[in-house]
Amino acid sequence: MKVSEPLEPARKVIFNPFLASFKSDPYPTYHRLQESDPVHKSSLNGAWVLTRYADIKKVLRDPRFRAEQLSGRIAAKSLVPRAAGDFAPLAIATGTWLLFLDPPDHTRLRSLVGKAFSSAEVERLRGQIREMVNQLLDQVKDRERLDLIGDLAAPLPVMVIAKMLGLPAADLDKLRHWADELSRVVDPLRSLGDYEYLNEVAGEMIDYFRRLIGERRLALGEDRLSALITAREQEDKLSENELLSICIFLFVAGEETTVNLIGNGMLALLRSPEQMGQLQRHLELIPTAVEEFLRYDSPAQFTSRVATEDIELGGKTIGAGELVYLCLGAANRDPAQFADPDHLDLARSDNRHLAFADGIHYCLGSILARLEGQIAIEAIVRTFPDLKLSPEPLEWRENIILRGLKSLPVTTG
Repeated sequence: MKVSEPLEPARKVIFNPFLASFKSDPYPTYHRLQESDPVHKSSLNGAWVLTRYADIKKVLRDPRFRAEQLSGRIAAKSLVPRAAGDFAPLAIATGTWLLFLDPPDHTRLRSLVGKAFSSAEVERLRGQIREMVNQLLDQVKDRERLDLIGDLAAPLPVMVIAKMLGLPAADLDKLRHWADELSRVVDPLRSLGDYEYLNEVAGEMIDYFRRLIGERRLALGEDRLSALITAREQEDKLSENELLSICIFLFVAGEETTVNLIGNGMLALLRSPEQMGQLQRHLELIPTAVEEFLRYDSPAQFTSRVATEDIELGGKTIGAGELVYLCLGAANRDPAQFADPDHLDLARSDNRHLAFADGIHYCLGSILARLEGQIAIEAIVRTFPDLKLSPEPLEWRENIILRGLKSLPVTTG
């Protein structure tokens, strides 16, 4: 077979994110699509699926593609005859999630919120994050078996965001539970029953933050919640519902990216003993290693856009109003962009991955997620020099947008 020939005819390429084989390892499917059908019309919901780096980067920067409106998806679910209510709590909770907004709303809200995630502000957290990681590791360092997700990766980002907002440590467990559950709303193929459950979760989270914001208004401090309450941009400020939604968004987005970065990164290391040894000998590679983990097994596999007009791409016409899934995970394994893309290379120098997307929707919390990942992974590698994967099968979470393990069991000696 010639190199220029597709691996198999386009009609035989199956994109089914519900298959167990896909959840375990989606990358062979991505490569087949890149080779033979890079602008793929899915049979699941009629959406387009893009898998090539160049196409995805182009769409992320093209204003003719707007963000998918999560509010529209929620509204559509509420119109189902057997739906319980209008999903108002869920609509409020997700109303200002930046990845589902376009200018001018996106520009305004990002300006009001973004100051908390600048390089300078995040750098001030370095010492506190290191203390949190050490605290979590102190609780498990003498064990022979542990779960890197449940014992470290999952608690850490909730601790960090709670500290930023000045929330009580006693609330960490319920905040983590709420954030973990509500992250499922980004999955476009959830059932009506899922939406009804998530609406209840959203209501609980709204009640919590409404009470907390009311109390904080009476006693403002140096925390980021106080800063959000008083945030202004040219006489503009956050409304009450916007403030509630932003607080919820910080937990959901902050948790998912960091948990999956640490979990997927450590899994890749544990499956690559040579790379693990290299990192243990050269801890100065931690920053480039984290970039490689983000590329190699991206925490967010997809983001979505909607075409505002008929647009030609890859020899096909994406019609106005049609939904497009941009497969960030595939873009980051594209051999046209990355040399030997399926090889984990902790010293990879040219690593302009799209794990945090690109353009105006580039991840607001990317600096914080990187810092958390760097500190946590370095601490794990230092603390457990003989870390090994446990033999039990790994389970991936039920989410086609986000890629992360339910648990990562390991042995320490």
